[in-house]
Amino acid sequence: MRGRSISVVSAEKRKVIVRANRPGRNGARGQSGVAGLSCHDNPMERIGIIGLGRMGGPITARLTAAGFAVASYDSRPDSGRTMDDAQALAASVDILVTVLPGTPELRAVMAEITMTPGTLWLDLTSADPRAAIEIASALAEHGVASVGAPMGGGPGAAAAGELTFFVGGAETSRDRIAPVLGVLGTSTIMGDDVTAGYTTKLLANTLWFGQAIAVAEALLLGQAQGIEPGPLREALAGSAGGSAFITQHLPALFDGDYLATFGIDRVVEELDSVTALAREHGTPIELTDLVARTHREALDEFGPIDGELLGMKLLEQRAGRELR
Repeated sequence: MRGRSISVVSAEKRKVIVRANRPGRNGARGQSGVAGLSCHDNPMERIGIIGLGRMGGPITARLTAAGFAVASYDSRPDSGRTMDDAQALAASVDILVTVLPGTPELRAVMAEITMTPGTLWLDLTSADPRAAIEIASALAEHGVASVGAPMGGGPGAAAAGELTFFVGGAETSRDRIAPVLGVLGTSTIMGDDVTAGYTTKLLANTLWFGQAIAVAEALLLGQAQGIEPGPLREALAGSAGGSAFITQHLPALFDGDYLATFGIDRVVEELDSVTALAREHGTPIELTDLVARTHREALDEFGPIDGELLGMKLLEQRAGRELR
């Protein structure tokens, strides 16, 4: 039996609607027809996904291929969404999954979503934990559970089921969404606090953004000293200063690819969240402040365009040469 619906209200408003259809009722488990996927047919859980962008699109496709009953919504009519009505979702969804670009979009969407007691909100957005707890607390007052599971990995990882999730939420809620995340990748449980995963993802990204600046400075200095960037990268990768950034992501820069999978404005947004949290808690943040400043200057220079490595491009410009 479902109780009355409730609405989560926040400072920003945007009309967004989703609805999840009822799954099949045969109760069978078998192969989905897609390599590496098992078919899930659970008539008790209906899934609705908000956000069909770079990440939400392949996530929706993978869950559907695995046999989950999935309906989707995106504000763009040409997104491939299956639903275009708000209140229909509010009355029928069991698990609402949000896959949005950032905190502003998450606030706006959840301001207009109605959910029913007994349902669950699963958020995969890399959002500010303060926004997440605000939304989750409002939902909890009306019997709606929440799990925050920001993800690591790009569209390719989403399509292949190789995402990494940083999961926070009550154990019973985590168990409920485990089959969903299991199809999409691997999970690291950060604890019962809904905000734990958000904080972990922000810190992981902060270290990545910081490495981008530090590595650019090192390579530019090495280049000035007559060392080519390629051989220097190889030496650094095998040194005590080596990292996944140097090994996996830096090669893109040598091809002139500034990783247009994430906007420089989003980089600044996340770094601002981290520095604000640090000031609230009174923890040291001097180095991150410098990293944030450089990326903010890159945003001022290039505008809000895609490119996670645009901070490195800014340093190339200042040095008067490219790292090629």
